[in-house]
Amino acid sequence: MKRTHTCGALRPEDEGSRVVLEGWVHRHRDLGGLVFLDLRDRYGMTQVVFEPEREELIAQAHKLHAEYVVRVTGQVRRRPDSMVNPNMDTGGVEVEALELELINKAAVLPFTISDPDSANDELRLTYRYMDLRRPEQARFLKVRHRMTRSIRASLEERDFMEIETPILMKSTPEGARDYLVPSREYPGRFYALPQSPQTYKQILMLAGFDRYYQIVKCFRDEDLRSDRQPEFTQVDLEMSFADEEDVFEACEALMARLFRDVRDEELSLPLPRMTWNEAMDRYGSDKPDLRFGMEIVDLCETAKGSGFKVFDSALEAGGVVRGIALPGQADSFSRKKQDKIQDYVRHLGGKGVVIVRWLEDGISSPIEKVTGKDFLERLAAGLGAGPGDVLFLAAAPRREVCKVLGNLRLKLAGEYDLIDRKRSELLWVTDFPMFEEDGDGGLVAAHHPFTQPDPKGLAEKVPPAELLSRGYDLVMDGVELGSGSVRIHDEEMQQQVFDLLGIAPEEARAKFGFLLEAFRYGAPPHAGFAFGFDRLVMLFTGTENIRDVIAFPKTTTAASLMDGAPGDVDDNQLEELGLMRRKKLDSSDH
Repeated sequence: MKRTHTCGALRPEDEGSRVVLEGWVHRHRDLGGLVFLDLRDRYGMTQVVFEPEREELIAQAHKLHAEYVVRVTGQVRRRPDSMVNPNMDTGGVEVEALELELINKAAVLPFTISDPDSANDELRLTYRYMDLRRPEQARFLKVRHRMTRSIRASLEERDFMEIETPILMKSTPEGARDYLVPSREYPGRFYALPQSPQTYKQILMLAGFDRYYQIVKCFRDEDLRSDRQPEFTQVDLEMSFADEEDVFEACEALMARLFRDVRDEELSLPLPRMTWNEAMDRYGSDKPDLRFGMEIVDLCETAKGSGFKVFDSALEAGGVVRGIALPGQADSFSRKKQDKIQDYVRHLGGKGVVIVRWLEDGISSPIEKVTGKDFLERLAAGLGAGPGDVLFLAAAPRREVCKVLGNLRLKLAGEYDLIDRKRSELLWVTDFPMFEEDGDGGLVAAHHPFTQPDPKGLAEKVPPAELLSRGYDLVMDGVELGSGSVRIHDEEMQQQVFDLLGIAPEEARAKFGFLLEAFRYGAPPHAGFAFGFDRLVMLFTGTENIRDVIAFPKTTTAASLMDGAPGDVDDNQLEELGLMRRKKLDSSDH
């Protein structure tokens, strides 16, 4: 017989029913005359009981081990009130086994699936198919599925069409290294895997498909970390005859739908907005976490004429003096902790911070002998600090101060449990810089070269370093969910941006010729956005590792331990592609 129910389906109202369950043995408790096992599938677990009077059946049950695949026929019975398991959806019932069939045995396990601490990350990724059996790991993928379904429903309600774009495309500069695919038909030429469908979705706007979306794989050959993978998923959308407000409305409706469908919460709309400059000044970050205070405060006016050389020199050089206040930790903030903070700041590239403690017997700092106590009290007042608080003051160029205090703010909030993790805070960050310095005296696009600059600033020939863009990010709990912008749809404006980036017309045609050509045949105004879907799922599930929410992730060295990718290929394959290897691989090369 096939199963009649899943392992997560039975409830007290099923009492007395004859059922057939199939699944894996999750836990096996052999008490000699009595055997219990928790039978598991992706829907949940059910406790099965083998009674001692069924001698032949219990002899079979004695031979079971974890992860054996079995079929159990039995009768549902209620558990006594004292035996109800509130941690299981099926905890009000159990199944008395009447028949048992062993479908498949399992070898000795490399780790215990019922114990999440029995394997390190490397072992879990090597045996990923087993790791995915863990209920917690399965939960991540279930939530991902629900979110995918919710996103599609929200966008299709607003007349978006789901359209696939190519995976094999031309290499274009997007800010990260491309993954390249050699062509057999065109020796010496390469496809690139898309870092995003940016050019294709703009082409779709030119083709008249005014509302496009796609849940799409993207690829970037870049250094990895806990929230980054070489292949990742975007929720990509684009709209014609639209501006920022239209994109904001569509994305906010999508997020509200996700909160309602997945978290059973109502998201308050519209979401707040903050310019990039304001975010940097108040939080030292373009992805501010609003779940706690400790805002950065400008103290330039207060610090003028302090007599403290570090402050005075910074202000004379056009820098800033700013600070944050940590509430209620002055008494416990030992010299050792202060030294660790200074080491951390130097690690960030800063020269250090001035630390002021407001103790029971008054305010205190190493700079007091130079500035006097009254000056320290004015600084504290400027920060809104009081007795028991610790002040951290930085004096340097604005960019350095933002980096130091922004990171320090997050570090202290984490260490002292100041973040309210029971709620989420979302906001739009707008008016990003159009360009960033590339380190060699040139400019690169802060977002991408198809982002529309502020037309007024462009017309008034604002210096490139001060030119703003019509780009925007959506931020949730201090994590960038995605980016978007109003796109350039005018050939002349596009060439102006290329000129500022030092991209000559010939180079632009070589890299983006098909898109520039398309602009000549009636390009509508358009704007779009792309969510980092893996990060979004990570936030909704509460995990801090992006690998948890991807079925088959790579390591931080971009390797797949389960199947051995990237792997070697034989010389015949390379010859077909017109390639040759520079050296023979050995085992240490993987």
